[in-house]
Amino acid sequence: MSVFVRVVEAGSFSRAAEALDLANASVTTCIRNLERSLGVTLLHRDTRRLRPTEEGEAYLVHARKILDSVQEAESDVQSRLGRLRGRLVVESPISFAHALLCPALPLFAARYPDISTSVTLTNQPHHLIERAIDVAIRMDKVEDAELVAKPIYEARYLICCTPEIAIPMPDSPTELDMRQCLGVLPEERPTPNPWVFTNGSDGKERLVLRPQGPVHFNSNEALVGAALAGVGVIRVLDIFVNYLIRQGRLVALFPDWQTPTRTFYAATTRSRLNSVKVRVFNEFLAEIVDEKNRPDSHREVKVKSIGTS
Repeated sequence: MSVFVRVVEAGSFSRAAEALDLANASVTTCIRNLERSLGVTLLHRDTRRLRPTEEGEAYLVHARKILDSVQEAESDVQSRLGRLRGRLVVESPISFAHALLCPALPLFAARYPDISTSVTLTNQPHHLIERAIDVAIRMDKVEDAELVAKPIYEARYLICCTPEIAIPMPDSPTELDMRQCLGVLPEERPTPNPWVFTNGSDGKERLVLRPQGPVHFNSNEALVGAALAGVGVIRVLDIFVNYLIRQGRLVALFPDWQTPTRTFYAATTRSRLNSVKVRVFNEFLAEIVDEKNRPDSHREVKVKSIGTS
């Protein structure tokens, strides 16, 4: 039953086998045995796509309900015994993982030693169902309206540099020499993203600047490294430099000007929403985020299909 549901969700025998850590032949045998036991054909198969038959659609509804109940029962017993166990699959943007998630994971592992957490760091998000991902960290948008997304971190852009470079800096970004500014390159574009500021109580004073410094990167880690080396001024999300500012290695400039914010979400499928492993991981994410960076939990989540601009 689990194999059948995974095949339908993945749309492929091979992807289902990968998600379940089974051989392709084992998945095929499971489906064949299930169809033989039920006396019906559950799946239409051809060279281009796979889809459930009418009987397969009906069976799918019942199978999901049964498997959800089984998972809930197992999780309830495990939580009562204080022994959560099993595999947890997590996907995260690379920079977020390096800055916040990976340094905190040893604490999660110590707290739940029987949970095996597999973390994939990627800036190319995958479909949660196809890859059997339990929790995915997304920024600003999720790729499917059927996903359940919980906001976990609201990051603000900071303009920063080393204390030595900060000494002669002006009090306002209107006087900033953009030849000292290092930018972030968007995907497949040769020019860096602009820097946007607003000022005043009504936010009507708007300033847009374009970095013209000696180097630009498509990596936040590389950008921060260049700033630490004294190459110039950078604009980066606070999550990537907060600890460096606390250490005094970088200084934030222009605190009276407002900059845009970005929101990180923990997304999961509805079928995994009641999983105790998912719940404790989401609670852990909330725990490791500073209270001032926790966004409104009732905000609207934008949807954007994977692979679109």
